[in-house]
Amino acid sequence: MTNANDFTDVFYTSTDGLRLYARDYASRGTAEKLPIICIHGLTRNSGDFDELAPLLAQQGHRVIAVDVRGRGRSAHDTVSAHYHPWVYAGDIVQLAKTLQISCAIFIGTSMGGLITMTLALRKSSLIAAAVLNDVGPYLSPRGLQRIASYAGGNEQFASWNEACAYIQRINEIAFPNNTAAEWDKWARRAFVKNAQEQWVLQYDPKIAIAIKTGKLKPTSWLLRWAFRRLSKARPCLLIRGETSDLMEAEQADTMRAMAPTLRYAEVPGVGHAPMMTEVAAQSALLRFINETELRF
Repeated sequence: MTNANDFTDVFYTSTDGLRLYARDYASRGTAEKLPIICIHGLTRNSGDFDELAPLLAQQGHRVIAVDVRGRGRSAHDTVSAHYHPWVYAGDIVQLAKTLQISCAIFIGTSMGGLITMTLALRKSSLIAAAVLNDVGPYLSPRGLQRIASYAGGNEQFASWNEACAYIQRINEIAFPNNTAAEWDKWARRAFVKNAQEQWVLQYDPKIAIAIKTGKLKPTSWLLRWAFRRLSKARPCLLIRGETSDLMEAEQADTMRAMAPTLRYAEVPGVGHAPMMTEVAAQSALLRFINETELRF
């Protein structure tokens, strides 16, 4: 049986002096396999992988789930312009250096996928293979607008029920079949109590400035270049939620045309972004990881 809390806390320092955090799940296998680095979405944190990471560790992989700067237990940045994929990718390089990881499989959800693509420009040799979870170099304006409508709102709630209701409200369009227990689990990943005994989200509201001000575009030459660099020389898998409003069928088709070797899996009944606990997502993910291992 896997244990979501069976990890070691890792603190490391970015090149510009921020104290950053990651969870380190030790391999439960006997054979040496590629480590896996998991990177969460815009307003999320390492807790999003508390079910997937132990499963992958059981498969024999060391798994690192990060808190990107400004989220979770990582320090907030006083310079809002540093909340940018180029800086985030540099933090991942520093993390790998600290943990003496020379090559890994990357799993990036939403913003985590943008960071993974950017990493292909900053330190391509670090990426053995990549999983892009509901994200790519082309994004739907519809999804960007929805995320901008709630991200960075600095919500605070006096009761736990209010916190759970908030998480459900902003996510139920993508996960219409979630139970009350599931929303409670999501809220426990997202919220923490502050000194005033209020439930607050575990991120710096300034992380959302780029998406709220329209600086994050549906596509750019840099993202397209990064995706080509990522997908050209290594195995890549795109996982897409069937009803996703950020990675719609049109964007997925464009990516598959750009990268003919791109593996593809669609998760029925969910939108942006699959949690990768779904049967379709896990089946595609484990098959992809096992096939990648055969190349090394």
